[in-house]
Amino acid sequence: MLDVYAAADAAVRAAGPRCDASGRCCRFTEYGHTLFLSHFEAELLLEGAPPYDTPVTRDGCPFQVNNLCTARDARPIGCRVYFCDPGYQEEGNRITEEAVAALKALSDTHGTGWNYAPLHVFLNQAERPAGPRRALPLL
Repeated sequence: MLDVYAAADAAVRAAGPRCDASGRCCRFTEYGHTLFLSHFEAELLLEGAPPYDTPVTRDGCPFQVNNLCTARDARPIGCRVYFCDPGYQEEGNRITEEAVAALKALSDTHGTGWNYAPLHVFLNQAERPAGPRRALPLL
């Protein structure tokens, strides 16, 4: 899983998209997009992300604070690859498709089934016990 993230990060660096640090990428409804992620990504995000309030809506990311990501190290592929730079869109789509295919292959290898849903679905279904690890049920 971390290898998939590393490959996507390297491909994004090579493409060199512009980031204006506007936070638009995390305000989903306002900018007309939805962040989808796999159950693998959701597990990793929930393990490394700060606490958040529920219910989470589809409007935006609860980890965005002052236009910055508070879950940056654990962020999913969609966050790693999405940039507002219009000259990067085609390359971003290619990188995303490769990463999602690699995640699907992991799912097949581990026999977990494929679960791909919007961020708010995973965050609202997560069990959040008192310990540092959160268990996420498969949908």
